[in-house]
Amino acid sequence: MAKILCVLYPDPVTGYPPVYARDSIPTITHYPDGQTVPSPSAIDFTPGELLGCVSGELGLRKYLEAAGHELIVTSDKDGPDSEFEKHLPDAEVVISQPFWPAYLSAERIAKAPKLKLALTAGIGSDHVDLDAAIKAGITVAEVTFCNSLSVAEHAVMQILALVRNYLPSHQWVVDGGWNIADCVERSYDLEGFDVGVIAAGRIGLAVLRRLKPFDVNLHYFDTRRLPEEVEKELNLTYHPSVESLVSSVDVVDIHCPLHPKTYHMFDANLINSMRRGSYIVNTARAEITVQEDIVDALRSGQLAGYAGDVWYPQPPAPDHPWRTMPHEAMTPHISGTSLSAQARYAAGTREILENHFAGTPIRDEYLIVEGGALAGTGAKSYTADGKASPGADAGNK
Repeated sequence: MAKILCVLYPDPVTGYPPVYARDSIPTITHYPDGQTVPSPSAIDFTPGELLGCVSGELGLRKYLEAAGHELIVTSDKDGPDSEFEKHLPDAEVVISQPFWPAYLSAERIAKAPKLKLALTAGIGSDHVDLDAAIKAGITVAEVTFCNSLSVAEHAVMQILALVRNYLPSHQWVVDGGWNIADCVERSYDLEGFDVGVIAAGRIGLAVLRRLKPFDVNLHYFDTRRLPEEVEKELNLTYHPSVESLVSSVDVVDIHCPLHPKTYHMFDANLINSMRRGSYIVNTARAEITVQEDIVDALRSGQLAGYAGDVWYPQPPAPDHPWRTMPHEAMTPHISGTSLSAQARYAAGTREILENHFAGTPIRDEYLIVEGGALAGTGAKSYTADGKASPGADAGNK
């Protein structure tokens, strides 16, 4: 019998289950690159249900308990007296979501001698100290592509919300006003703008494809250049560096993973090299930016707006400066946890668990670390060079 320790975000304040807005969600069988959606032997939930909160349990309890395993589900994840710390020493598997991450620092990994699998229900494993996981022989896996298009849709929405000044305009309606001049004094058409995407992987490429019909000038930077036919199809301008891209565009959309080479990349120097009045949308990881430098740039007018759904730490403190900085369109970390996405990453979590307990190979695209080294998607997306993964220590603060 194994103990599976699962950290999920709290239930709705209105209770669980919620009253759903729809009775079903579309059935998706493949992603745009041809990869099939998760394929466990079975699922014990109805797609479209709220699975990512504590009571949702990712739909795993029936399956795990029928196999004789113990499932612990909690939202209490931070600090030495948390439920997470209490159960960690006996856990063989830790499951966490990027939206409410259980930070697996080197210190915490050292307290978990039985830990064999750190599983991200979603995409992004930077909350795990990958160097420590490599040294401890722990497998790190995530459900690659499960919510990439969900995040891409959210990013496009936030670009439009910033440029069109949507949220302040909506607030005038809520407050009983009809203040058209106040609404449009910061509202522009996106058409004709230069829009740049940093990292044109699954999410970034999906954003580029969705923005093409807006008749914008599309730019991108990636360490691996896209095929020539894709560049021609989307009329893309490639930049050999982040510095080149940000100085050439009006909107920067960030989708690179967080690792030592991207940590605090958007500091005051880089931001000040951008066009005055530029916008940044960041649905990747907050620590790719310097928190205080974003605030200062918005206050000075160097940035016209900042949006995203990633914070550090997560959840952020009530007095986090991004909650009150001007010209922001922030949300909680929700871009990748729509009910549609949850159905896929819950199924993918079960698929990975089935492989783990059966001793069969986990899909290469799901692997981040295996056999004491970066593997699969992890070998393409992360670096492991003896530096702790940025953010992996937040749970101990």
